[in-house]
Amino acid sequence: MTLTDLRYLIALARERHFGRAAEACHVSQPTLSIAIKKVEDELGVALFERHRHEVLVTPGGEAVIQQAQRVLEEMDILNGAARAARDEFAEPLKLGAIFTVAPDLFPPLVRAVKAGGSGLMLYMEENYTHVLADKLASGQLDAIIVASPFEPPETHVQALYRESFELLMPADHEWAKKKIIPTDMLNASSLMLLGEGHCFRDQILEACPHLGSGSNTMGPASSLSTLRHMVASGLGLTLIPGSSVRTLTEGGDVVARPLAPAPEREIVLAWRRRFPRPTAVRALLDALQTLQLPGTRTP
Repeated sequence: MTLTDLRYLIALARERHFGRAAEACHVSQPTLSIAIKKVEDELGVALFERHRHEVLVTPGGEAVIQQAQRVLEEMDILNGAARAARDEFAEPLKLGAIFTVAPDLFPPLVRAVKAGGSGLMLYMEENYTHVLADKLASGQLDAIIVASPFEPPETHVQALYRESFELLMPADHEWAKKKIIPTDMLNASSLMLLGEGHCFRDQILEACPHLGSGSNTMGPASSLSTLRHMVASGLGLTLIPGSSVRTLTEGGDVVARPLAPAPEREIVLAWRRRFPRPTAVRALLDALQTLQLPGTRTP
């Protein structure tokens, strides 16, 4: 049994189809089928149920697939340690961030990394918290920037900054004359939020429980910039993180006002404890800690 065989097993378990699994592994379907049958014969157990249109993992196969995944992860750690021993900055650091952080954080971060002179290169991705967490655990990402609480096992978590939420409204809205908006004045019927799956939506509803599940999602919106345009059109109001106030209020057709009491969140950097490039992570963290994003404060 080889590491390639294990990759075939995992691909078939994921795709549940020989053709798609073979395509994902860049081999012919007969090659993959023969390799899977060889592993089953070697282990003396059927790992998959073969049906005309779908392949199912057997109960016995579940444990084997899970162990195969662990073996490949350990091999990735071994290879990563070898590469890191040669040069921690030879390959890009794969960094992910949630949708409501990345647009305002990535541009100054790139400038800070270059100014730091470490030679660190960044591959950057925006996604949902649960997707980023899965990719971090599986090694597809090296570090992620998310909102706390975030405490998965075998993971380092470093606080970066805290930020309050502000109310975004049309520039001609009657509340625009106020310096501070009482949080209890927010009304679910006029407040637009991001769609299900966005952690910022959950953070707002947790911080403002009186809004409940009736808050208007108008579609729902998929990004803060989309919400900003709907606010400008007069469709309703929305909440935005403090770090986004400056960029989202450009143009003058919308304004942001702080709330009292102010709901807020903490943003953190997370990376695997056994990640074999600690110097690269340190360079990233140093760059992040030099940033002074508008609307944020250090924890």
